[in-house]
Order: sequence, then C-alpha cells, then structure tokens
Amino acid sequence: VEDELKIRGVSYEVMADGKVVSLLNEISDPSVNMEMVKLEKTPKIAVYSPKSKLPWDDAVTLVLTYAEIPYDVIYDDDILQDKLTKYDWLHLHHEDFTGQYGRFWSSFRYATWYQEDVKNQETLAKRLGFKKVSEMKLSVAKHIKEYCAGGGFMFAMCSGTDSFDIALAAEGVDICAQMFDGDAADPNAQSKLDFNKSLAFQNFRLDNNPMNYEFSDIDATQTRNLNQSNDYFTLLDFSAKWDLVPTMLTQNHDKVIKGFMGQTTAFKKSVVKPSVTVLGENKGAAEVRYLHGEIGKGQFTFYGGHDPEDYQHAVGDPPTDLNLHPNSAGYRLILNNVLFPAAKKKPQKT
Repeated sequence: VEDELKIRGVSYEVMADGKVVSLLNEISDPSVNMEMVKLEKTPKIAVYSPKSKLPWDDAVTLVLTYAEIPYDVIYDDDILQDKLTKYDWLHLHHEDFTGQYGRFWSSFRYATWYQEDVKNQETLAKRLGFKKVSEMKLSVAKHIKEYCAGGGFMFAMCSGTDSFDIALAAEGVDICAQMFDGDAADPNAQSKLDFNKSLAFQNFRLDNNPMNYEFSDIDATQTRNLNQSNDYFTLLDFSAKWDLVPTMLTQNHDKVIKGFMGQTTAFKKSVVKPSVTVLGENKGAAEVRYLHGEIGKGQFTFYGGHDPEDYQHAVGDPPTDLNLHPNSAGYRLILNNVLFPAAKKKPQKT
C-alpha cells in the first residue's frame, strides 16, 4: 500500500497504536468538531453522458479517471429501461433536460456536431416512443428524481443543475421555441410552472428569448459583476458530529475556493429553496455555488460551473490535464461526493 501511495504522490502517515488511541479519544470529545466515519461501501457510479462525442469535456469523468475510480456511462435509453437501480451514485454534467439542445442554436446551428446531436436526440426520442425530445428528457428527469427519492444520490454540475429543475417544474408545459421542437412555446408558460416539482429552485423566471445562451434567471452568469481576479466562494462550516453529510461534502484544504464559469456558473440565492442546505456561496454577490438537499430516502448535490481548473471553458477547448493540478480544491469537492454512502445522518437530540 505504501508503494502505491508513493507512486501516486499521496501523502500519508504511519501511526503507532498508542497514537491511534489518542486520536480516537480526541475525536470522541464532544467539544471537538470531528467525527470518525468508516468508509465501508464502494459506491457503484454511473455518469449520464451521450454516446456521441461533443466538443467539451466533463470535469467529473476527468477526475474519476484521474483518481482511478471506476464508473459506467449511461444515457436516456438506459435510464428509461430502469437501469439506474444498479447504481448508488449518478452524475449529470453539461446537459439540457428542457429539450432545447443546450440553447446552442444561436451560435452553433450550422456546426456539424450540433446538427448531429439534434439528429441523434430526435432519432432516440422517436425510437423510445416520444414525439419530442423535450418529452423524452422530461421522462428521464422524472426517472432520476424517482431514483433519488428511492435512496439514490445525484451529483450535478453546470447546466445539469438548473435545466433539470426547469424541466420538472415545466411538466406538461411547452417551453421550447419553434426551432427546437417544431412549434411555438406556450406564451403563458411562466404562469404554469409548478415549483413543487423542482428539487432546489423556486420562483425563477424562464428566459423566453431562444437566441440567448441561458435557460432562466436561476443562473447568475449574465448578471454577476465578477471576473477571474475576484471570483471566489466560501465553504460553510457544519457540525461533524451531527451533520455528517454536509461536513463530508465541504471538507477541503482550502476554505475559500476560486470560482469558475460554465453555462450555469452560480445560482442566484433568491431562487434557492429554503429546504436546501447551502454548502458554498459568495455572500457579497448573493449567489450559491454549491448546495445539497434531500428527497425521500435519497440526496442530491448541485455544483455550479464547468471545470474547476479552467476559468472560462469554451466549446472546443482541450480537456484539463489534472496531472498539473494534483491539489485542486475545486476538483476535491467533486471527489467528496463519492464518499456519501458511508455517511448516515444522526438524529438531533431533543
């Protein structure tokens, strides 16, 4: 084991039995914000990603590969065939669950990769019995929500966060303009949204201009007054003895994390549901970067931004080489989410 740790550049310490006992005694002290957690289960991980190649990377698959954590790639057909039950942990990244093909139409409608993606999505939807891609994506989102409610864990980044909630809230409402689904969007779509169906966000407003690279006002990308020099967010503190999950999700060697952009960069705090636990925020900008919530027996975590080590990752940019960032605080937050099966929330004393 020591040889493996040395080869991979992992820091470790060999402890004598006496020091271990002393450390356990320190951890058990009620006045100390520490807790011992046994990592007894290796989660079976699925990454939601299309079979076709798209011109951007996925921070989670990059870091899982770097950390040598095995995972399977699944997509809409797998989820609709109820294959999610085989997995403990599901990841969603740069995805669009609203059926608007990522809102790339304005900038990339003539690009080969965009046209092929639209064709592939439409073909898959028809094969699975749906008239529209938006209907297929809604069904997928509902299956994922049911998976979480049954005890599964979902970790989403970038547009996999807000587009997921928008699709759920817009169930039965046409929010897609003509270039996306062949007919006009419902002009009264906003008033028909049901925020009881969404997981993390409420009272948000849809962006009705299909030319905009934006789904709604959940995302703060277009309105924030931050740039690379002052874009940071702070991790909140939690009780290790009573709030194991948020404590595990926020453990880091840095308290202040450098920000990074994405189609969905950060969540406006005004639309975050009060039932959600904020894990990381930029209080001055009134935006949430990292949040966690529970649904039924399961849990979900949303993390804004696309790539923690590429501030403004654009379509067509090469993937980040994580060998150059072995101590990335932003990527560490992703890996924290793999630890969730070991944590059980303790009941509060009354």
